[in-house]
Amino acid sequence: MNNLDSHKQDFEKIIEHLRNELDSLRTSRATPALVENIIVEAYGARQQLKALASSSAPDPKTLLIAPWDKALVKEIEKAIVAAGIGLNPVNEGTHLRIVLPSLTEEGRHELVKLLSAKLETSRQMVRASREKIRAGIQDAGRKKEVTEDERYELQEKLDEMVGKYNDEMKKMGEMKEKEIMTV
Repeated sequence: MNNLDSHKQDFEKIIEHLRNELDSLRTSRATPALVENIIVEAYGARQQLKALASSSAPDPKTLLIAPWDKALVKEIEKAIVAAGIGLNPVNEGTHLRIVLPSLTEEGRHELVKLLSAKLETSRQMVRASREKIRAGIQDAGRKKEVTEDERYELQEKLDEMVGKYNDEMKKMGEMKEKEIMTV
């Protein structure tokens, strides 16, 4: 229990998950991350869009999705519409074009609320990890695997590490909020 570095990967996974969640939030700019995790029924299985097609943003308001198997265009189109993210793809035969509608002020505020919810979920995940690690430290102290001083030192280092990850999440949230609110 003397090494908190072994727990860093738990926090890094939470940060990576948050990064993916924030990438999927639609802003006024088109980005392939908006659609690449949409689940598509293809070949009798459910797969992420990024496994079936390439997606690109030729300009800030347009997404282009080119399936590797052109027979999947209709299934991908259905999946995007069914995802409920407010995108309406235009089937151009061999690929799909999505023109992002401009966000209204109300839409921007709804996205900021969603952003706040995603940030809070990540903070809860960090708190849960912290409590699990803290319980392990307490347990090691009770079993006399660490001295009282080592236990306090480990807890201080843990709090410092958690503070660093919380600050990183806060910065990520502030940057995304600025991006959402930029007209």
